[in-house]
Amino acid sequence: MKSLGVHVEPSSQGQGSADFTLVDHSLQEIQDQTNEPEFPVFLQHVAAAINQSTEPSEDAAPIVDSLHHAFLERGQSGLQGQIKYAYYGFLASQRFTKSNLQDQAKLADLRYPAEWYPAAREIQRSVHLHVGPTNSGKTYHALQRLEQASTGIYAGPLRLLAHEVYTRLNARGKLCNLITGDERQFVEGDVGMSSCTVEMVPTNTVVDVAVIDEIQMIGHEERGWAWTQAVLGLKAKEIHLCGEERTVPLIKELAAAMGDDLHIHHYQRLSPLKTMSSSLLGDLKKLRKGDCVVAFSKVRIHSLKEDIEKKTRKRVAVIYGSLPPEVRAQQAALFNNPDNDYDILVASDAIGMGLNLSIKRIIFSTTVKFNGRVEAPIEASQIKQIAGRAGRYRTASQAVEISPKPLIGPDEQGLKMSPDVTPAQTLGLVTSLHQGELSAIQRAMKGQADPIMSAGIFPPDDVLVRFAAYFPPSTPFSYILIRLHNASLLNPRFHLCILKDHLKIADAIEPVQNLTVSDRIIFCASPASVKDTNDPLIPILRALAECVASNSGGGVLDIKGLGLELLETEVTVGSRMFLEQLEYLHKALILYLWLSYRFAGVFNTQAMAFYVKSIVEDKIQQVLSRASFKPRRADQKEFKLERTIQDLERTIQQSGVSENVPSENADDEFMRDIGYEPLAAGLEPQFQVVDGMEGSGAEHETPAESRLDLVSSLRRVNNVLEPVRSGTIA
Repeated sequence: MKSLGVHVEPSSQGQGSADFTLVDHSLQEIQDQTNEPEFPVFLQHVAAAINQSTEPSEDAAPIVDSLHHAFLERGQSGLQGQIKYAYYGFLASQRFTKSNLQDQAKLADLRYPAEWYPAAREIQRSVHLHVGPTNSGKTYHALQRLEQASTGIYAGPLRLLAHEVYTRLNARGKLCNLITGDERQFVEGDVGMSSCTVEMVPTNTVVDVAVIDEIQMIGHEERGWAWTQAVLGLKAKEIHLCGEERTVPLIKELAAAMGDDLHIHHYQRLSPLKTMSSSLLGDLKKLRKGDCVVAFSKVRIHSLKEDIEKKTRKRVAVIYGSLPPEVRAQQAALFNNPDNDYDILVASDAIGMGLNLSIKRIIFSTTVKFNGRVEAPIEASQIKQIAGRAGRYRTASQAVEISPKPLIGPDEQGLKMSPDVTPAQTLGLVTSLHQGELSAIQRAMKGQADPIMSAGIFPPDDVLVRFAAYFPPSTPFSYILIRLHNASLLNPRFHLCILKDHLKIADAIEPVQNLTVSDRIIFCASPASVKDTNDPLIPILRALAECVASNSGGGVLDIKGLGLELLETEVTVGSRMFLEQLEYLHKALILYLWLSYRFAGVFNTQAMAFYVKSIVEDKIQQVLSRASFKPRRADQKEFKLERTIQDLERTIQQSGVSENVPSENADDEFMRDIGYEPLAAGLEPQFQVVDGMEGSGAEHETPAESRLDLVSSLRRVNNVLEPVRSGTIA
């Protein structure tokens, strides 16, 4: 490949020189794809910036920094993307007048989002903030108030929650509509209630009472804008916010800025929750009925399911994010039913909200999660939320006795307890599969989560449309999004939600002609989670966008690449690929249904799409019920590493110490109280604390030195194991 002259001068050779060589190659690839006359001038600009990198000029420094950061964050593909955006930025700097730039700056001034909802500011609202841990009754009390009102809105984070409230209110004679992104159910009669996913909250309707669930999501880096929109924009006389204690400072500031009256209600957990003093030492045979093992990758979840069923002869239900909500609910029902043989649940953090689960004990298989770039420890607040799902165990008969009506939300169970349900029976336990993970869980459970400091926002659609009007039609929409985000001026109490899927979707449909800016905005907001340029959803996105551009061909049976022929395939046992294909087909159908509510004239076979979606859900459920997945190469590596961990844990145990684990059999006593067999069952020695180990002085280090080395070794092995668990190593 011919060099474009982006070389590094001797004075700037060093740590970053390899990055600049990649810049040269990336520029060549981009030039091969473009014939624009300004590109050679841009090349000279980049070359000058790089060759000044040791002491860059004021103009050059941002280019060098952005290219270097993009490469470190996303590798070669990120570098190429950043060069493309830098090129369009270069063009903009050549074409825009000073007046143009001033007008863009005014549009990008997002410091006062409360002013985006003037109608809501005209109402004197009363805000009730219900805060407390999981299973404390927050949502229950807020919904009680909603049921007493004539008109109202429930806004939840998941379609499952919205559907539960919709079902509950209608069952109790309160006519209620269901409004989610991909499903809408309107009941006949004088309807005063709506149950919505939070993104679908109608800010143009005046109601008496509104309930916004999981308010801590207002700080989420991707979805936080929807909670902020609901808090700032709802025209409700009374607003009830339910969530974690760490939201209090932020909500106080928002309420004061809006002129709303604020009332804070604090709640305590209704059932006890205990962090165990020892792990399962990697022994899956110690799992008991009512246990939930938590993992953070689909590969790991299926591997655990197979291994547990093989070693314990117990059936295992699974729940993870890419499963359809309906299938998740079915798997939860199998686990909750005491009269079948689904005794154990393996789940991701998808259980953190939205499902009522009869879990006795939460067992973390890991405390790190792949965040899209690297393996990172999960936050203490997330550990607490997942752990809080334990302690809701009850039989089906108790559930009926407690409440014959539908139960909703993560905080409602346990509010009323029948006389035969004792506190010991509602005790929740939390531990880890391996001893190396337990200390992180114990710290998280004891500590206080950091307060949420800012609320997420996203530029309103009309701002995006007006901002895009300044750019030539050939400008990629992803660049316009980035430019607006980079130019935005913010109040410290707000943050811009990241453009994760927006940019990937924008680039995926960029080649499609005749789409308006409004069309592209709608597609970018769609529930299409795109991993990379090879994602199976990309050709489907383009096919759907082409239907909108041509205003034709939107029948669900006519969409190119949808993969409906998969429905003719017989359900096979042990085919992980078949399950993944079904999950992708379901995502595509959800995307079709979501778009059918925005482009009703184009995607006009909604009823057929719902029917096909139900068939896919049935097939997924069949695959899960018959699943016996054979471990892939990555899973086989994991099993070998797990055996190494178990050997290390046994060695540590025989040494008589495990990082200050209490010597008493406290865990066994608790397990007996709630009907478990003791974990050790008298077959294995208990961990003992060596005298002097509690201190940190040098005089106590020598006796424990070898044991602590073993703990360190265990952690190192676990760190090696985790990329395999997450599926990042093939």
